[in-house]
Amino acid sequence: MERKRESEIRAGWMIKSLLAAYVTSCAMLLGISFLLYKFDLSEQAVEIGIVITYILSAFIGGFLAGKQMKVRRFLWGAMIGVLYFVFLVLISIGVYRSSFAGTEMAIAFGVCLAGGTAGGMLS
Repeated sequence: MERKRESEIRAGWMIKSLLAAYVTSCAMLLGISFLLYKFDLSEQAVEIGIVITYILSAFIGGFLAGKQMKVRRFLWGAMIGVLYFVFLVLISIGVYRSSFAGTEMAIAFGVCLAGGTAGGMLS
């Protein structure tokens, strides 16, 4: 019974950490949209902003997960990074009816994994 309760608590914190990562993404993407509207940013500047959004969102989710789990924090952070990436792919498939291209997908996966792992390690 104790084991089941512990896994429920972990699942709850994982969901909260992912939710924090998604809220961070939404806020940052809205900010990028505003900057694009006001300052007519180049495509390269927008792409850099999106990569920074991936890193910071996964970092925040990994940081929160690591803070709560207290054991193997880097692993929990990495898991948040992977789950965040899966969310990105699912949204991409849902909105565009296709996924990232091969190289873009590998870069996005690496960035999300690294951000989540770094967040978990620094928590």
